[in-house]
Amino acid sequence: MQYTNIPTLTAAEIKRLETLERRYRKTARTKFEQRVTYYHKITGGRFTSITIRDQKSRWGSCSSSGTLSFNYRLIFAPAIVLDYVVVHELCHLTHMNHSKDFWNMVAAVMPDYQIHRQWLRDHGHELSLEAHLAKVGIPLNL
Repeated sequence: MQYTNIPTLTAAEIKRLETLERRYRKTARTKFEQRVTYYHKITGGRFTSITIRDQKSRWGSCSSSGTLSFNYRLIFAPAIVLDYVVVHELCHLTHMNHSKDFWNMVAAVMPDYQIHRQWLRDHGHELSLEAHLAKVGIPLNL
């Protein structure tokens, strides 16, 4: 967890943020498992596991062995944006590329996916625990 690089935080505040991050990661796992279960019925394919990470440059990934990985920070995005990333990764179970067939499959499941993809490009940098706490009025400092 990356909170030690914020110079104004005390040890207690860092511990508090780490605890909150663990809770949000747990919530994210539950949410991703629910959404994967829902959309998997539509997309098909075979996956082996779901992992939750804090990736710096990716919102999700799908390995050739069927591991679906999702960035926990998507829990701070609108639900439909989280769903878009789930659909995107599930479609990789059928098409392990970004071919026309892949994007056609994404569009068949979520016709307005381009709106949500653009939202991530425009607002993805805002998805962090610190930004979320500020948005809901919870200060970092105690």
